[in-house]
Amino acid sequence: MPPLSSALEKTTKNKINIRLAKAYEKSKVLKWIEKHFWQEWVDECDVAFCNNPITCFIATKNGIIIGFACFEATSKNFFGPIGIDKEYRGKGVGKALLLSSLHQMRHLGYAYAIIGGGDGVEDFYSKSVGAIPIEGSTPGIYVDFLK
Repeated sequence: MPPLSSALEKTTKNKINIRLAKAYEKSKVLKWIEKHFWQEWVDECDVAFCNNPITCFIATKNGIIIGFACFEATSKNFFGPIGIDKEYRGKGVGKALLLSSLHQMRHLGYAYAIIGGGDGVEDFYSKSVGAIPIEGSTPGIYVDFLK
């Protein structure tokens, strides 16, 4: 896994802070996700806030949320969801959130992580951390969606 320091250097130069979310920020983070993404991601992030420690990283600039990443939200040892404000995509924020999460997962004792449902961004995961698809894993846990 790539070192975290190089990814954080890039965001720090752009005055972007990557850190674990705090319990008292839950409603603001969930509202931001609801505004920019999908209700399913709000639900998953809500679970991340119920974990102890919280398993949601946020990216902020000048005190404003510009991205988030969760792990241990859908299933144990799963990374995701992750979302970045459109204005900040391609600037290293996603990679910094991904690596922050994966390094925290390693700190919690995981040797490997599962990235669930890449949905067309598999190249991002491959380039960022060398992720490889698990053959035969689709649809995996993502079945029987409620309507």
